[in-house]
Amino acid sequence: MSGERLLPAECGRLAAGLRELKDRTGLSLAALGERTPYSKSSWERYLNGKKLPPRQAVEALCGLAGEPTDRLLALWELAEQSWSGRAAAGEAPTQAPPPQAPPPQAPPPVVAERLEERPERKPERKPSFVRRVLLLTGIAVLAAAGVVLSLILTSGGSGAGGRDPDPLAAASYPQSYEPGCRGTECEGADPTEMGCGAQGMLATLLQRRAAGGQRVEIRYSEKCGAVWVRSMHLRLGDRVVLSLPGSDPKELKAASQRDTEVYLSTAMTATKYPDRARVCVLPAGGSPECFVPQSPAPRV
Repeated sequence: MSGERLLPAECGRLAAGLRELKDRTGLSLAALGERTPYSKSSWERYLNGKKLPPRQAVEALCGLAGEPTDRLLALWELAEQSWSGRAAAGEAPTQAPPPQAPPPQAPPPVVAERLEERPERKPERKPSFVRRVLLLTGIAVLAAAGVVLSLILTSGGSGAGGRDPDPLAAASYPQSYEPGCRGTECEGADPTEMGCGAQGMLATLLQRRAAGGQRVEIRYSEKCGAVWVRSMHLRLGDRVVLSLPGSDPKELKAASQRDTEVYLSTAMTATKYPDRARVCVLPAGGSPECFVPQSPAPRV
């Protein structure tokens, strides 16, 4: 118990905070030693409060745990002052000075030391705080701008021309944007990954709702030269099949509860004749329903 009384409270709080972060990482002491410049035995002493860790060790552990450094570095500074005796030195003026030192000379070293420390620490905390504020502000501004741009694009594309009216359809791309595939390269590829569903590159040839409420859309990208089906409001076990003459059918299935809550897309079929596409809804335990575009799409 004597050892516990000798451990300053500030050092105990720092050690407890470090142990919490270590547990959050799920790493052993040996793993911490491998991922940081500090050995396993050093981490054992830091985490048990036997030794004050270097400031860089605290920052390294915060990085591994994904924790902002401000709180732990504040604890570290209090612990460092207590460990080094500077916290006690700050209270020295209320006590009698040591016999070997003249009373008028005792306070100046304490004041000088405290003044030298503060300019070194403030720049370390202040820039990180300012950077965080600027970063969060920038993210908020970009997010707001994205919402406004999305609303403008979707409101402008909901009229004639077959443009997708759904703001969740795809991101907006510049006119010079090049997709990840063209023609036969797109056969069997994911339309989202290839960027074929980007705003300004997409035509919705058909939108239908099946008897069970399933929504299906036949989509075509002239720049990619490919067609695919997007579907939503499926029920668990429902399947949707895209078919074109001379091409392998492409199928999607609602295999999980999440699949019934989000948009699902088939792989793409490369074609110059998207108006020949046919989509069939195959509900689990129900009768199939098939749809084709009512008017031909331009051939390229």
